[in-house]
Amino acid sequence: MFVLCFMASLAMSARNLTTDQLSLVEFKNRVGDPHNVLANNWTVSTPVCNWLGVSCGVKHERVTSLNLPNMNLMGTIPPQLGNLSFLVYLNLGSNNFHGYLPEEMGKLRRLRVIQLSFNSLQGGIPPWLGKLHKVEELRMGNNSFTGTVPQTLASMFNLEILDLGYNQLSGQIPSSIFNISSLKEIDLPGNSLSGSLPDDMCVHFPKLEVLELHTNEISGDIPSSEIPEEIGNLVNLEEINFRDNLLTAQIPASLFNISSLKFVSLYNNSVSGSLPDDVCQHLPKLEYLYLNFNEISGNIPSSIGKCSNLKNISLSTNQLTGHIPKSIGNLTNLQALYLSYNKLEG
Repeated sequence: MFVLCFMASLAMSARNLTTDQLSLVEFKNRVGDPHNVLANNWTVSTPVCNWLGVSCGVKHERVTSLNLPNMNLMGTIPPQLGNLSFLVYLNLGSNNFHGYLPEEMGKLRRLRVIQLSFNSLQGGIPPWLGKLHKVEELRMGNNSFTGTVPQTLASMFNLEILDLGYNQLSGQIPSSIFNISSLKEIDLPGNSLSGSLPDDMCVHFPKLEVLELHTNEISGDIPSSEIPEEIGNLVNLEEINFRDNLLTAQIPASLFNISSLKFVSLYNNSVSGSLPDDVCQHLPKLEYLYLNFNEISGNIPSSIGKCSNLKNISLSTNQLTGHIPKSIGNLTNLQALYLSYNKLEG
């Protein structure tokens, strides 16, 4: 009986060791490889863990990483990819893949990184992505995905980077996405996303560093909060970019209380109101301020001269009045100053 169990275990182990190799061979056979990158390297005479772009885990000797960016690979992504059950890292970015993502990829429950940007992938963002709870980076920007952002992405509760920018997505951003407290980057620019953003966005993002929503059709107010405890949650936010949307209402004073900010762009909306008198009191790191093509009124605060790291001030095409403050002369890092098409005098 012991011998039978040992032989069965040995057979199972051998089968596991060859499963990934067979899956990768099928991947190679189904993918267009015009420069023979895989054909010349993925051969039976070379151990699979030494194949180009392939890495294996020490413990199980299974494929844990498939890293093939910028290889000019083409065709559709084969369903055999879903057999790499120990895969943690997948990078097929900057190739020429098209078509739909195979549903079999939903079996890759160990995945932590999905990098598929800069291809020509089509169809909707698959709802089965929500099953991949360990994913920390989901990068699928610069493709041809259509439809809406699925609610199921909210189940990716370890997600740190969400990049779906420059696709053809429409509809509202699901409010549940803004409850993923682990998010560090939200990159959704260059789509046709509409609707408004939740008022309590500030509450749920203690780790958020980058919020890129520009070049969409987002309307309503700029999410903000006058409650210091909530603004305090955004202690890591460095970049906020809402340019080229349909935002209205007044520019929130609380926006200028986020001391980690380096980049602020509300360019080309319909934002009104005025700049707070202490605009730079809490922004020691601010480098780029783009508020042009809005309806901002009032004076340019003299405190703007305290933003010592400012490199670009863009306030043109608003309704600003009064004098240009002399304190701008204190900005020794300033490279560009745009104040045209206002009502300034003096």
